[in-house]
Amino acid sequence: MNDLLLIRAFFVLILTAAAWFQQPFGLAPPIAAGVGVVLGILIVFFEVRLKQVSLKRLIGAAAGSVLGILGAFLISLVIARAMPGPQGTVSFLQLAILLFMTYGGLIVGATKGDMLNLSALGGLFGGEKATKQSFKILDTSVIIDGRIADIAETGFLDGTLVVPQFVLRELQLVADSADSMKRNRGRRGLDVLQRVQKMANLNVQLLEDDFPHIREVDLKLIELAKVYDCKVITNDFNLNKVAQLHGVEVLNINELANALKPIVLPGEIMRVFILKEGKEYNQGVAYLDDGTMVVVDNAKKLISKTIDIAVTSVLQTQAGKMIFGRFDDRVHHVYDKPQGAERPRQELGQDKPSAPPPH
Repeated sequence: MNDLLLIRAFFVLILTAAAWFQQPFGLAPPIAAGVGVVLGILIVFFEVRLKQVSLKRLIGAAAGSVLGILGAFLISLVIARAMPGPQGTVSFLQLAILLFMTYGGLIVGATKGDMLNLSALGGLFGGEKATKQSFKILDTSVIIDGRIADIAETGFLDGTLVVPQFVLRELQLVADSADSMKRNRGRRGLDVLQRVQKMANLNVQLLEDDFPHIREVDLKLIELAKVYDCKVITNDFNLNKVAQLHGVEVLNINELANALKPIVLPGEIMRVFILKEGKEYNQGVAYLDDGTMVVVDNAKKLISKTIDIAVTSVLQTQAGKMIFGRFDDRVHHVYDKPQGAERPRQELGQDKPSAPPPH
């Protein structure tokens, strides 16, 4: 980045020196140098904005402007031959038509450039779509969540992780919030982002693209994903649905977590810790390490105990997976110790050890 700034500064300096010595339009050297500085800054600004435009739009804009110039040239020939009048008027009309046709072709070509299918051309252009699809845009919620860093460390994420500047600003606003809970969440998100950036096997880029006419961050993410033809990583349920309506692919961390939960089949034996009473009669509730709720029949009196249960059914919902089981005191064990205890208690109808024989 520093090398690029030096090159830009050297370019502006060269243009200023050329204007000083050559004095275009008969201007005095100081005025000519000022014109050179302004022209150089405008060119650098144009170059910065040009980098943010997709290859499709560049090709469309170039083709549109060339067609506009060609059309303006043909119209100018007709005007010069068929329109009588002062030469100044004819020249002005020819210049106006040239500017209008070039500008119109440039804008229309850039707008319609996204419809081009560059992959059909193969070669250099064929890699454009593949490169963009390897981008994955991070949402504010998934950065604050933190699990994206754990997933990245496993090596399952490839391509480039993109953090838009407007997401970083939203994250900073949350970190500077007066609410202590929001402030802690924002700071955790910044820590997670810093952790991801330090991973040697991962490419993380900050993107300056913004959409000032759009206020909502979620809609900005969707528009950015459309421009770069890439996916959005989030755990926001609403963003997931809206993005799907716009035809944008979404990688939802919550859906990934649900998919990775262990598969449990009816009839299997599980060992769980009964944490609280259930809603229905004589039910107890337990939770697995991944947060899956386990509802156990006949376990109301076994709160704060570790027991073995038989799985009766599994229910998959939008919120996640729920497991239903049953405790049978004639078959299953109750443990004094936390999960993983080796020796069962002899109680609740189980055979008690016999008394030692008399001597």
